[in-house]
Amino acid sequence: MLSVCWFISPFVLFLGPNTQKRSYRYFTPTTTFNLHDRGIMSDMNMKTTLEQAMKDAMLAGDDLRKRTLRLALASIKNAEIEKRGELEENEILAILSKEVKTRHESIEDAKRAGRDSQVEIHEEEISVLNEYLPEALSPDELESMAREAIEEAGATTPGEMGKVMQILMPRVQGRADGKEVSQIVRQLLSA
Repeated sequence: MLSVCWFISPFVLFLGPNTQKRSYRYFTPTTTFNLHDRGIMSDMNMKTTLEQAMKDAMLAGDDLRKRTLRLALASIKNAEIEKRGELEENEILAILSKEVKTRHESIEDAKRAGRDSQVEIHEEEISVLNEYLPEALSPDELESMAREAIEEAGATTPGEMGKVMQILMPRVQGRADGKEVSQIVRQLLSA
C-alpha cells in the first residue's frame, strides 16, 4: 500500500505504511533540545549532527552559525553528489577541514585588502567549524605517528615518502594539515 501521512494532532505526525510498524514524531521546537540533552541523539553521525546544529541555530536566531553550517552542509552534499553515495565520517571531517582551510586563506586575503570586518567574520566561522572537528594533533604526537608510519612502510629515503603518506594521512584526517604532515615526514626521512 502507499505510505499515508496525516496529522493526528497539531504536535504529532504519523508516518508510515499501513503495517505493524508505525513511527510517531513530536514536532515541538523544544523536543529536539530535550532529546539531545537526554543523550537520545548522541549516536548521530556527523552529517546528522551538523543538520541538527543548523536547525538549533535557526531556532535560536544565530545567523552566523546557521550560515556557516549551511555552507558546510552544502559542501558535504556536493561531495555526496560527486561520489553518488553517502560519505563516511572521515570524508566529512576532510570536508570540514577543507572549509576551515578555505577560511584561513580568506583571512589572509582580507588582511591584505585591509578588510578587518571580514577577518572577524571568518575567524568566527572557523571557531564554529572547529567545534565539530576533532582536537588537532600536537607536533610531538604528529611526529610520533609519522615515525610509526615510516617504520610500517619500511621507508628510508625521501623518495619513499608517498608510501608513508598513504599510511599516515587516513590516521590524521581532520586533525592535521596535509602540508604540515608532509613537512614532518620529509624531515624525518631526510635525517
